[in-house]
Amino acid sequence: MFYQQKESPKVFRFHYQFPLSFTKIHAMDHISVTDVRSNPGDSAFLIDDGKTAILYDSGFGFTGFAIAQNIKAVLKDRSLDYILLTHSHYDHALASAYIRRIFPSVKIVAHAYAAYVFTRPGAIQTMKQLDKSNAKQCGFKDYEFLGDELRVDIPVTDGDIIHAGDMDFEVLGLEGHTRCSVGFYCRQKRLLLSSETLGVYDGKTTITASFLVGYACTMKSIDKVLALDIKHVIAPHLGLLTMQQTQIYLGNIRQANLDVTQFIACHIRAGESTECIIEAFKDRYLHGYIKSIYPMDAMRLNTSIMIELLKRELQIPSQETSSPTDSDLTHQGRPED
Repeated sequence: MFYQQKESPKVFRFHYQFPLSFTKIHAMDHISVTDVRSNPGDSAFLIDDGKTAILYDSGFGFTGFAIAQNIKAVLKDRSLDYILLTHSHYDHALASAYIRRIFPSVKIVAHAYAAYVFTRPGAIQTMKQLDKSNAKQCGFKDYEFLGDELRVDIPVTDGDIIHAGDMDFEVLGLEGHTRCSVGFYCRQKRLLLSSETLGVYDGKTTITASFLVGYACTMKSIDKVLALDIKHVIAPHLGLLTMQQTQIYLGNIRQANLDVTQFIACHIRAGESTECIIEAFKDRYLHGYIKSIYPMDAMRLNTSIMIELLKRELQIPSQETSSPTDSDLTHQGRPED
């Protein structure tokens, strides 16, 4: 069912070395899915049927040009047609501005609320802070920041259809990770381009929840996905899943989010401070592949947001009264409601 092509074009990597791989799904009319990331924390996967080339998410700003060059190495003289963004966070969206510099005719698709986020100077500024912080950790000091060039050409909402050549993608509103979180479902190929609302999968047995808007809406989004006829999944930060991985992923996303909720709620009820709960969360969930792709500042911020929203949503009494500021909520692409 899956074919691994041995030959790979020259690719650009920053500090992390892992091979660019081609995976072709024969049951999907030879559509190829190519990992074009430059850094493990990027989320950038190229979908190509030979006629239409689609990038699923993009990546950090500081890796943007390297990702663009990786795409160019695959497509050669062909153009990149679409970038489908699952949400507005910096590690998924910023590289789209750099890729547009190399492929100026590309059409960027994202939720209408993501388009609004990209117009907010405060959101762009905090994306810049996070991107530069992560760049520094990866050994990059000076690079051109193009956050002001972020824009959405095709704003979408739940139920819209993207006609991309011979491939049609239905937009799935998957609120939970952010207000602007979406997935994309190609019904004729039974292919899901997944969202972090479902959790971040390590390719083995761990799925780390990251619901920053609400627990209830996250579970509703998960149930929406589980009602679909899905055979293939491309997961954020990981890429095309094998058949076995797909079964594990779809079979455990609901329980994984429930487990994280119960874990955090238990610590809140024990009267632990936000800092202690973050450390406990890190010890339990931040290891292996997840640790390599999850920037520490983003993990701490996201976990603190989950703690506070569970206090409110589950009405858990706690001695902790601090909550993320409006600026904090903007950090990960979720500006004030």
